[in-house]
Amino acid sequence: MNWSKKLLDTPVIGGITKRIASMKINHDAMNIAEHFTQFLQPEFASNDELRDEVFRIRHNVYCEELAFEKVKAEGKEQDEFDAQSIFSMIKHKPSNTYTSCVRVVKSANETELLPIEKYCLDAIQNKELHPSNFPRHEIAEISRLAVKADFRRRKTDKFRGSAIGAINEPTYSETELRCFPFIAIGLYMAAATMSMETGVKHVYVMMEPRLARSMKFVGINFIQLGEAIDYHGLRAPYYINASIFMNNLSPGFKCLYQEIQREITNQL
Repeated sequence: MNWSKKLLDTPVIGGITKRIASMKINHDAMNIAEHFTQFLQPEFASNDELRDEVFRIRHNVYCEELAFEKVKAEGKEQDEFDAQSIFSMIKHKPSNTYTSCVRVVKSANETELLPIEKYCLDAIQNKELHPSNFPRHEIAEISRLAVKADFRRRKTDKFRGSAIGAINEPTYSETELRCFPFIAIGLYMAAATMSMETGVKHVYVMMEPRLARSMKFVGINFIQLGEAIDYHGLRAPYYINASIFMNNLSPGFKCLYQEIQREITNQL
């Protein structure tokens, strides 16, 4: 056990250490919110051209890089749930390049299942928060989050080759690089905005437990609904609603969310 872990586990010192860490995160988040809006822009995929860009990003990440799906001749990754989904992307302003995407899968009736219902229903062990308990139009799933490799690596990371996303360092400034680890958080915030603005009250997601723990560190507290299973890697079912999201979001990251909410709401 390292010294930082020992300090966090010490009752009095651990409490102080966590508060100091929280203050630093909030301070950093205030800066990130400013830099995020300077270099990155959330965008609602409102037409076929933008949705095709979503599918190309997903193909790049899910088919070419991770090989979760087969490479498609047309270079677009699509599935049966896209027809009942709404999409958002984040654009890198200086290069006019889309960095990432996410979708919110909705359900209008019993015939429109969410991906988690079709493929991972047995993993949901929490009966109280089971999707079958709620009206179909009030449930949704955050799905197919994808971030291009170039926007996942920071300058301080060791070089591991372009195949796994090493950044071409001269291309991006140090200030811009500080924003990139927060792209995934920005995508979840964009998805939360799309969900709330379209009447969704109960949101589900299959994600890696370590990602859920990272989200909790900034105040996005997903509720785990069951044990992790092998689904494109080790993933567990999670739940969140507007109250949980807004009540626990740390003050610093509320600034980032408000900027993303404003951008997405204006486009919806």
